[in-house]
Amino acid sequence: MSTGESSEPGPQSVTGPRINKGLVIVNTGNGKGKTTAAMGVLFRAWGRDFKVIMLQFIKHSTANFGEQRAAQKIGVEMRAMGDGFTWRSKDLDQTADLARAHWEDCKEVIATGDYDVIVLDEFTYPMHYGWIPVEEVIEVLKNRPEMQHVIITGRHAPQDLIDYADLVTEMNVVKHPYHEGIKAQPGIEF
Repeated sequence: MSTGESSEPGPQSVTGPRINKGLVIVNTGNGKGKTTAAMGVLFRAWGRDFKVIMLQFIKHSTANFGEQRAAQKIGVEMRAMGDGFTWRSKDLDQTADLARAHWEDCKEVIATGDYDVIVLDEFTYPMHYGWIPVEEVIEVLKNRPEMQHVIITGRHAPQDLIDYADLVTEMNVVKHPYHEGIKAQPGIEF
């Protein structure tokens, strides 16, 4: 298009009535920024007096990274509920059991309706590894309070989740300092 118009759909392309609806948002892909984007929405919602919470699946329960420190300072509830699991975990069965137990906690948090915005950080991994059935997650999301927003982050988002979600963003790597041997930086990655 030579007029500078984007081929991406925007708010102006909506047909029919506009509705209010709690959204399911998925931030996925191999690029950096999935959790950061979710935290931006969380912070924006918190600024509008929404009740917000972030439930982190990979970060160890004793994590004290920048986001936990900031959340504590401003009074935003954040629970790191993982064991630091990755594909290098020494006991994947224990890690899977822990993820399933944390999912039970998340289902309760969602069902109570006490929160307007819930971030399930790095939650795609337990689904990707088959520890938590995607169908169960979608069923819980279908039955959540009508205006509750749920943001799910992580690589390898299952296709069924992508199909169900209202908004899906894929972060792609164009260039990353890690590929140049530069280690993760405080305040940027953690």
